[in-house]
Amino acid sequence: MSMTPQEALQKFWGYASFRPKQLEIITSVLEGKDTFALLPTGGGKSLCYQIPAVVTEGITVVISPLLSLMKDQVLQLEKRNIKALHIPGGIRYQDLDILLDNCIYGNYKLLYLSPERLQNELVLARLKQMNINLIAIDEAHCISQWGHDFRPAYRNIQDFRAQFPEVNCIALTATATKKVQEDIIAQLELKEVSLIQDSFLRRNLAYKVLFEEDKHHRLIQLFKKFTGSAIVYVRSRKTAQVYTQFLTERGFTAQFYHGGLDNVERQARFLSWSQNKTQIMVATSAFGMGIDKADVQTVVHVELPESLESYFQEAGRAGRNAASASSIIFYNASDKERLNNQFLRVLPSVSFVKKIYKKLNSFFRISYGEGEQETHRFDFMDFCKTYSLNTLLTYNALTLLDRNSVIILSQEFYRRASLQFTVSPINLTYYLIKNPGIDSIVKSMLRTYSGIYDQPILIDHALIAKKAGVPLVKIHKTLLQLHKDDVALYDHTNADTKVTFLVQREDDLSINRIAKAINAQNTRKVEQVKSMLNYIETPVCRSKQLLAYFEEKQEEPCGICDICREKLKSGNSRNYQDLQTLIIKTLAEGPASSRTLIETLSIEDEAALLKMLKRLLMNKKISLTPSNLYKLL
Repeated sequence: MSMTPQEALQKFWGYASFRPKQLEIITSVLEGKDTFALLPTGGGKSLCYQIPAVVTEGITVVISPLLSLMKDQVLQLEKRNIKALHIPGGIRYQDLDILLDNCIYGNYKLLYLSPERLQNELVLARLKQMNINLIAIDEAHCISQWGHDFRPAYRNIQDFRAQFPEVNCIALTATATKKVQEDIIAQLELKEVSLIQDSFLRRNLAYKVLFEEDKHHRLIQLFKKFTGSAIVYVRSRKTAQVYTQFLTERGFTAQFYHGGLDNVERQARFLSWSQNKTQIMVATSAFGMGIDKADVQTVVHVELPESLESYFQEAGRAGRNAASASSIIFYNASDKERLNNQFLRVLPSVSFVKKIYKKLNSFFRISYGEGEQETHRFDFMDFCKTYSLNTLLTYNALTLLDRNSVIILSQEFYRRASLQFTVSPINLTYYLIKNPGIDSIVKSMLRTYSGIYDQPILIDHALIAKKAGVPLVKIHKTLLQLHKDDVALYDHTNADTKVTFLVQREDDLSINRIAKAINAQNTRKVEQVKSMLNYIETPVCRSKQLLAYFEEKQEEPCGICDICREKLKSGNSRNYQDLQTLIIKTLAEGPASSRTLIETLSIEDEAALLKMLKRLLMNKKISLTPSNLYKLL
């Protein structure tokens, strides 16, 4: 060992001490033990394999499902002068061969791989030539069908480990019930495993569930009070854009983030937010894994999460610096029904999955017995429209095919385009003199693509943007201008989804072998939604509920969640019957919003009023008008 873990921590990361449980986990790994590290979000899991990689001879193989996280970790390691490499998607065989050779002869310390890569014969052959000192499995819950993000490709790890029996293994995850823990240990065949777990308790994080009829108004109130860094989680791309526009128009710095953005735009928005140039990131669940930002003050879910596992991970991105922070769920009378509609009523049956699989093959004209390892890009909405398919049901079916290793599904913006200049070089020069703002873009294309005057040439927008030193979005606008002015022919198509077929087309046979797994995953989804609804409806300390779900006991209430605070304030609140009488009396004069009721009744305790309104709705004493006003029934 060239240096101690403490010396490596100080030299490469600049930290004086480890977080709780980190050194215990690292010591177990360095002693050659199979280790299971269960650390909550923000607990510093990556250091638990990065430190051993640095202080030990050889290379550590890290298996992770998160391509963006791999890339980000490699960049961070390179900044610390630690040689690391990840294998990107869509790489050519020759380039893959070169990268793997670099790992063998280039003194690299960490190699990041997706679980799907373990099926590649070239990868396996090269790994056998490496001096592997540790196998690290990140997001280890993915190996269990009882976990919240089951990925059957993780089952390949068992066979992979068998080829390196002398190499110890570390499995890491932030969320795993006892059942999932036992399944991970069994699936990975961990021997005499050292299970090291930190408490899930977050004393500085206040969990709140608030009934809100006007979520937009409450967001304004919230961010006027809490001006620190924030994340607002939503369920769809469209909703992300709507909330971002709303917040921006009211003077907040906000940007949206979802899987439909290209990689350059995603990185730019994340950088702006991480450097606190943007206060609020409005995002889908695509924004999350691997976020290393300690000063997030507030995480808000304006729509109900699909499971307590995903909620706990997303909520845990607040307050990692140990400062007071909040994780808040806003919900109203329609959210429960919406959750059922989004997740339970659109669970695809085995027969529907078969139908989608056949349609997908037909869409790309793949013949029976063919298609294996073929990759296609397409517009998801166009696919659904072609076959008159329900979008949510179809997306869930594609997700099941992905999770069960029939396809690899990824959502990312992609533009395929070709360009041909239709004017002479001299006339193009005159055109550029009249339009000087696009000079660098056109010249970059001319230098990059020979023959672009003679025939349409496939072009790469990102490459042109990089060479011209301009934002990516400007490339498309410039090419549209060239086409409009009859200077060039610009043919372009957009795609937001990419699919790679992992098996040859066999229709029913392809799906029958995974039918049992599909049914089990659907059952698990029903259980997760029920647990989420139970959480928001149970008047018990939120922290105690969350810890109990992960089978950890919390003796005392947290004192800072909405339930605990409500109990503390109950002695000062209006009498229950008085408040109900006042609300009914006021609504007898006509429909009113909660804001109007607060002002009319001079109520200081807004939470108590909203709680009473919720109760009256549930008891069918009042109802909501189409314009979201309360009225008597």
